[in-house]
Amino acid sequence: MQVHDFAEPFRADGSGDVGVLFLHGFTATPWTLREWAGRTAEAGYRVAVPRLPGHGTSWRELEITDGRDWYAAAERAFLDLRAQCDRVFVAGLSMGAALALQLAERRPDEVAGLVLVNPALLGNRRLALVPLAKHLIRTTNSIGSGINKPDVTEHSYPRTPLKAVHAMMRLWAQVRSRLDLVYCPILLFRSQRDRVVPVSSAELVLRQVSSEQISEVVLPDSDHVAPLDNDADLIVSGTLDFVAGNSAQ
Repeated sequence: MQVHDFAEPFRADGSGDVGVLFLHGFTATPWTLREWAGRTAEAGYRVAVPRLPGHGTSWRELEITDGRDWYAAAERAFLDLRAQCDRVFVAGLSMGAALALQLAERRPDEVAGLVLVNPALLGNRRLALVPLAKHLIRTTNSIGSGINKPDVTEHSYPRTPLKAVHAMMRLWAQVRSRLDLVYCPILLFRSQRDRVVPVSSAELVLRQVSSEQISEVVLPDSDHVAPLDNDADLIVSGTLDFVAGNSAQ
């Protein structure tokens, strides 16, 4: 299927030996992280923003992908950066943050640190109906564009396939069961009012990981897609400070 222009992967080669992998969320595209990654690259770091399978084309393609496909793409991009860099950090938004945590669980000696924005590992109560509903209803309304800033869109799909939602829920369960295997430094950004992911999701991460260095920053004026929202500068500056502070370890 044809990939939309805004969904194209982004990559920039910095001058140093530190890389940052950026992972976008469910039904979204690299577009949501383009400015965040671009400004990180301007600071001299190598960056990569892959397009996860099933995203940026059609919801029908998303319908036939699952967590194994999404993780495989994330891991490939990580290993590509790792081959060029001494240290690689992973930054993720929503489901991308879940994939970032999974990378840290499976590659604890290689992930230098995590920057998580509104990590998704839990959903609202209605999701309990998805395993049954997916056999009765193929799609539901779009879950995208949780943004306070006017006239900004994340270019998410107009429909959300329930089969893929269930696949994401299975991914969450896998990541939740191994959070204690995460030992690397973590910087977690959480929107004060997130209309997509409950605050209990971020709380679970902070409570269950084994990391000794954990910082939480509450974003006062952003919804779920915070890298495109009013607190984007706070995310960028925090990320640069975090990566610089942990690059020499």
